[in-house]
Amino acid sequence: MATNLQSAFHLSQLAHPLLKASGAGNIVFMSSITSVVSVNTQYPLYSASKAAMNQLTRNLACEWAKDSIRVNAVAPWFIRTPLTAPSLDDENILKEVLNRTPMRRLGEPGEVSSVVAFLCLPAPRFLDRTGDLH
Repeated sequence: MATNLQSAFHLSQLAHPLLKASGAGNIVFMSSITSVVSVNTQYPLYSASKAAMNQLTRNLACEWAKDSIRVNAVAPWFIRTPLTAPSLDDENILKEVLNRTPMRRLGEPGEVSSVVAFLCLPAPRFLDRTGDLH
């Protein structure tokens, strides 16, 4: 909880005055699909902390809209990283993940960072003030 939720809360509180002074700002939290879909039972606190982060995203989006600060979260499925490698080395887990993935492949870090970059551009202003998951 401290790493996933409390750090996001405290850092956003510290950033708020700076973002407000800039006249427009963006916060994009990294959530997880496990916050809305049960993937397995190995990491219940991780899933719960990401679900709480989703609610924090919605609350801050509403609260800080008046300050022209957009708050969103990206909730990716399994992304090929060193952190996911140990789980995905298990053939049964990899098979389950791929079977539950419409494209039948793992995501790549660049695909997630592209979504984050898009959300920080001026163009998707309509996506602000909603606290949506992307």
